Amino acid sequence: MPQELTKSQQIPAFRKQGQSGTVCVVYNGEIYNFQPLMAELAALGHIFRTRCDTEVIVHAWEEWGAACLDRFNGMFAFALWDAAREVLFLARDRLGEKPLYYSFLSDGQLLFASELKSLLLSPRVDREFDPQAIEEFFAFGYVPDPHSIYRGIRKLAPAHHLIVRRGEPPPEPRSYWDLRFLDGAPVRRDEVEEELIARLRESVRLRMIADVPLGAFLSGGVDSSGVVAMMAGLKSDPVSTFSISFGTQGWDESAFSREVAERYGTDHHVRAVDPNSFDLLDRLATIYDEPFGDSSAMPTFRVCAAARENVTVALSGDGGDEVFAGYRRYRWHCFEERVRGWVPEALRRPLFGLLGAVYPKLDWAPRPLRAKATLEELARNSIEAYFSSVSILQRCASAPIVQPQPPT
Repeated sequence: MPQELTKSQQIPAFRKQGQSGTVCVVYNGEIYNFQPLMAELAALGHIFRTRCDTEVIVHAWEEWGAACLDRFNGMFAFALWDAAREVLFLARDRLGEKPLYYSFLSDGQLLFASELKSLLLSPRVDREFDPQAIEEFFAFGYVPDPHSIYRGIRKLAPAHHLIVRRGEPPPEPRSYWDLRFLDGAPVRRDEVEEELIARLRESVRLRMIADVPLGAFLSGGVDSSGVVAMMAGLKSDPVSTFSISFGTQGWDESAFSREVAERYGTDHHVRAVDPNSFDLLDRLATIYDEPFGDSSAMPTFRVCAAARENVTVALSGDGGDEVFAGYRRYRWHCFEERVRGWVPEALRRPLFGLLGAVYPKLDWAPRPLRAKATLEELARNSIEAYFSSVSILQRCASAPIVQPQPPT
């Protein structure tokens, strides 16, 4: 196992019984609730040599085994080696904020790393492109887990772990958590609003526990503005906020971020960026290691660079549109679902299929008249229609959906 996770620390574990020091970890991330876990483990007899979250992972493994993941609140990817049991334990956080790549070689040797480029340092890794991954890239604009662009390298999926025992065949990753949606009892709107704010505030508070300068990205949207609002209520001094401006009407959101910054009295920094500058392309290709088709990578890199001049850690609103259904496609998909419920499938498929085929593609027309994609999606079932709405290429959207294959 020659490759280590980046930003890693190696800390042996010590217990009151034996002081064996037979467990070590390489780790990238942060365990937000490490302090109460440390107190709980100390009460159970564990002796800590540091006050950092990395050592908590080691002792938690000794006490609870793989079930320690159920107790961690954080973003992380780590590899833990238990010499006494001859077990390697790889794990990734619930939502996959931290990456973890691995490759089983033909002789059973396992390589792992935080970055794909680290695995490519080994000449023995299979460098053939994965046709399934290429198809997924042209559909989604990125290569989703568990594939990578290379056939011989896999990504450990979010909320999964991998336990490798010496002398045993390569195992399959296992899921330790999933997000479940249940229909509960009716609740009052004001109660839900209060709980949402309380949960958001607590989430931000946990991420503000840091011994380095802390700031936040601020685009002026609902997600980053909500984070900054919570931070402002939790800090006595002004929050350091960072935005970029494009100077192009229709794309520049700096006016919204400035309005939020003024409302909460932040120490606001704005970096002007030329929208026609593509000098980052080569550097981003090196950073991502595999095809990535989201143009927001460039402004994200710029605002990170601007923030790093002033702070070490910055909170962001990534994921807000998914949590709060901010994208227009969510609302439109709900409308289509109602139509699917009203019109029987035997009538809906041929009717809307024909209308979608003959209706012209009017990208230049006002939005209500651009109905071709909607008509085509109404001829499909729910999954096929949503896949069509997020697909980058139309041909991928019209092709049969291929279910992701488990790692080999």
